[in-house]
Amino acid sequence: MRLSEFEMNRCSHAAKGVLLGLLVGQALFTIQVYVSNAHLYRKLTSISNAGFLTIPNQQIIHSLQEFGPAFFGGLFFTLTAGAGLCVFSFAAAWIWDRIFIRNKFLLVPFLLLWMGCIVGVNRQGFCPLVTSFFLAVSIVVFVGTLRWMPEEESKRVWLYRTIHVIPVPLLALLWISQMGGHIFLDIRDNLLLSNSLGRKINSFYYKYTLYPAEVFKSLDQKILKTCSLELIREESIVPTLTEELLNHDYFNVGEREAADLEVAQQGNQLDLRNHGRTALRVTLQDFLSRPGSLLKEFSLKSDRHRFFRQFTFFSLLVGFPVTLYILLHTVLCLVCHLLVDLRTSSIIASILCFLLGVALLIPIHLSKGKEIDTNGLAAALQSESWQERVAALKIIQQKRMEVSGFQAYQRMLASPYIPERYWLVRALGSSRKPETYNDLSVFLDDPCPNVVSMAFYALGERADKRAIKDIIKRIEVSDDWYSQWYAYKALRKLGWKPTGSKQKP
Repeated sequence: MRLSEFEMNRCSHAAKGVLLGLLVGQALFTIQVYVSNAHLYRKLTSISNAGFLTIPNQQIIHSLQEFGPAFFGGLFFTLTAGAGLCVFSFAAAWIWDRIFIRNKFLLVPFLLLWMGCIVGVNRQGFCPLVTSFFLAVSIVVFVGTLRWMPEEESKRVWLYRTIHVIPVPLLALLWISQMGGHIFLDIRDNLLLSNSLGRKINSFYYKYTLYPAEVFKSLDQKILKTCSLELIREESIVPTLTEELLNHDYFNVGEREAADLEVAQQGNQLDLRNHGRTALRVTLQDFLSRPGSLLKEFSLKSDRHRFFRQFTFFSLLVGFPVTLYILLHTVLCLVCHLLVDLRTSSIIASILCFLLGVALLIPIHLSKGKEIDTNGLAAALQSESWQERVAALKIIQQKRMEVSGFQAYQRMLASPYIPERYWLVRALGSSRKPETYNDLSVFLDDPCPNVVSMAFYALGERADKRAIKDIIKRIEVSDDWYSQWYAYKALRKLGWKPTGSKQKP
């Protein structure tokens, strides 16, 4: 059945507005991540020149100057914050057109909300690229939606109109019912790591998301920070300040241009500055008595992206799934219209989208299975279902039980299932048997970066300092930023301190 131009627009107008906004967002976010990567490159080069171990290492640093990581890193923001803003802008345009009948006075609440977002973005300092994103994407989607919005039908059929929307809140309620503290881990284990396509998506995610993460992390969340003490007049206190800052992963690189923290002395007081702006003023004695809490406060007061971080997380939960629904509904509607009329195809598309959302939820629901008590752990670990074995391993890890004491332990060491190896390694972090150290070390060569990362984490939890040398060597030859991040955290957990010598433990 051939679509007329009117029918095509009626079926796809929502998708066109959202896609246009996503394209604009992708362009802006690619620039944002590229600029962030360039800044990180300069910072890591300064740290490396000072003789310190860098995360990411020299094998990955060069990628910070390439276009690919910036583009794919920008894709993360496009599918989260970008999707969220597109959905909200489309909804605002639809409400203003269909419900408020384009009354100019009733446009004011939407403008106030929009301006509130821009104020929130710039509350701690002007953020030009993020501000441009909120301005450009909102305007493009709002105007585009109004332009492509089909004329209101003379005969309003409310059931037909609402059936497109009903699956969204229904799916939201179903998914919320399954949400726990580990919903993202459940999605990863049961929807991604359980099949080849999902594993590719998982690898792509962990390969490129650390680039955009550097854009909006607070200083306290960053693994390596730089500082400059050039403006300290009393040379005698510089070594003490350098040591205290190094204990909290602030590296004195000397260069003020590359410094996240610039310490300036004003009499007996210290100005803690971020990019030339004084975020905190403290006395020298106060800083030396409680550097950790003051550096956290400095991080909080110099955090320019808190609102953007919160908006991105909220958009991941709401904007991303709704955007997927809109795009998938459009595709299914166009395909179904080859066989039936437009109204019927639209209803069928809504039903199919709902069924697909339920189908994706089923593996997560089944993975929870029945409750396993402590007495049933041994039997659960012998189960033929890897999901049940994983559920038992989670309990063992939470209760910090000795996993090697179970009969199924040796068999699980060679499990072909990534989630099972992942949770086994986490459980090994609580083991204190000397013989399990070698079992854990084997997982440092696992083909899955998620398992490798957990192996580093577990080594840090075991507090066995003999792992330090091996971890440092592995950081230097690793080609995975995500694993290096966990490895460095493990080093710090084991009591290792950066000394300016990459080889010295």
